Amino acid sequence: MTRITPQPGIMDIALYQGGASHVDGVEDVLKLSSNENPFGPSPKAVEAIRDAAAEMHRYPSTDHAELRAAIGALNGLDPERVICGVGSDEVLQFLCQAFAGPGDEVLYTEHGFAMYRICALMVGATPVEVAETERRVDIDTLIAGLTDRTRIVFIANPANPTATMLETGELVRLADALPPQCLLVIDSAYAEFAEGYDGGKSLVDARSNVVMTRTFSKLYGLGGLRVGWGYADREIIEVLTRIRQPFNLSTVALAGAEAALKDQEFADECVQVNAAERARLTGGMRQLGIACDDSHTNFVLARFNDEAEADKADAHLKSHGIIVRLPKSYKLPHCLRITVGRPADNTRVLDALAEFRGAA
Repeated sequence: MTRITPQPGIMDIALYQGGASHVDGVEDVLKLSSNENPFGPSPKAVEAIRDAAAEMHRYPSTDHAELRAAIGALNGLDPERVICGVGSDEVLQFLCQAFAGPGDEVLYTEHGFAMYRICALMVGATPVEVAETERRVDIDTLIAGLTDRTRIVFIANPANPTATMLETGELVRLADALPPQCLLVIDSAYAEFAEGYDGGKSLVDARSNVVMTRTFSKLYGLGGLRVGWGYADREIIEVLTRIRQPFNLSTVALAGAEAALKDQEFADECVQVNAAERARLTGGMRQLGIACDDSHTNFVLARFNDEAEADKADAHLKSHGIIVRLPKSYKLPHCLRITVGRPADNTRVLDALAEFRGAA
């Protein structure tokens, strides 16, 4: 009897584990495990969502024209070269679905975002992981990993969960080294937190083999709506649009994202507070003897002596109702990824870590 089986690669995908949101027996929980905007979404986005809710019986637009126009106006992009997805994750999935498959390789780095491997396996491609150097993407190692089977190279810049960042010149060097059949995908989910960084826009404008992805889940506080976008050569966008479901974004999601994008006063204030508090959190941890690289994101990766100490620190924080992320699945078992919160949140974290250090 023929047995119904999934396509090759699918059963190799581990179920995704999101950041925890509760601690048993603790009511005053501070969630700093998912790099969410601690101030939430723009009030104008909330208002737009409420208004759009009254139209939920109507199908949304299929071309996302108004949101793409707003994205283009803010970022100096051609809206015809923008595609919107259910989070930037869906755009990553589109790219693998369109340009990779059985016999192809998808390249990413040691501490790279879990979705890169997952998206490769979804389409039966072979995920290939290359080493990083002290939590930084190593361009020479990536170039050495390229083969005639490589179809996509995924890089997060700034990176998650390391918070480190490559200079544009390094990205250019990688793009120049790609074989002709290969795309470079720059996942810029945290670009807004990196001062002076265009997310890869200039590289996309200069080359037809580079794609930039962005999200509304981090700075804009819309993780619950799931909205992201990609920017690429028009021919690539046309290919991706052919496999995008016509109603992939809801009326509510489209309205909320557009309103959030247009409230740059709120967004700018969030960026400024994040920069100041990130510096305070980083400096405070270093004073406690907890190592961390300079962060270009809205989180800090704290490094402890070993996995056992990181586990103890995590347990101590949880005892104070503070939830952070243990990035063991990212081969960083001795680390804790801590979202930069509001000023009072970060004080609470530093006080708890100081108590942990005093008791250790």
